[in-house]
Amino acid sequence: MSRFWFFILIFFLLALPAFSQADSDEPQYDWDNYDLNMYSAGDRPFSINLGVLFPTIFSGVDSRGIGLSLGGTGSLYYDYFLSPEFYIGGEISGMFAFCRAGHSLFIIPMGVRVGYQFVYRRIEIPLTMMIGIAPQLYHEQNYFGMIIKPGAAFYWRFNSDWSFGMNTNWWFLPQWPKGGPTVMGNFLELTLSARYQF
Repeated sequence: MSRFWFFILIFFLLALPAFSQADSDEPQYDWDNYDLNMYSAGDRPFSINLGVLFPTIFSGVDSRGIGLSLGGTGSLYYDYFLSPEFYIGGEISGMFAFCRAGHSLFIIPMGVRVGYQFVYRRIEIPLTMMIGIAPQLYHEQNYFGMIIKPGAAFYWRFNSDWSFGMNTNWWFLPQWPKGGPTVMGNFLELTLSARYQF
């Protein structure tokens, strides 16, 4: 029990500077009356995301036959706002999952993203579309394909620099292997996210 209280104390001591406003040089916002855009042209948010990936719909292959498991995923986003609502950027992701035979599936998508963001007080709702490449490795078989990834997120603005929230994205991964059937793979991504604005 003493360890529990020790870790609680350490957590609050480490979190204290984030909640302290006495020695901060940043402007303090009255969120109830603040109606200006939190983002403007030239802002550059950077996001770190971690979560899970659900296999959903597969055409050309029986995903139940290979027994594809729930996967893990992580990603990094870097965006550049062209206006208070529109932005462009890039991302790199990674995922892993296992199948019934014990083999592993690894996919490393990377690409260009565009987005539009709605803001209401502390709430930020970005809508995005990413198109890119997705190198894949499954049981010593390599495939270099493409990915299309539409998504949406919900963020709560903690302060002028940090937002925290959740992403949901749909991974569409078409495959046209030589001598094999065309495969259309789909995954649903759910990730927790921390976003820092430069």
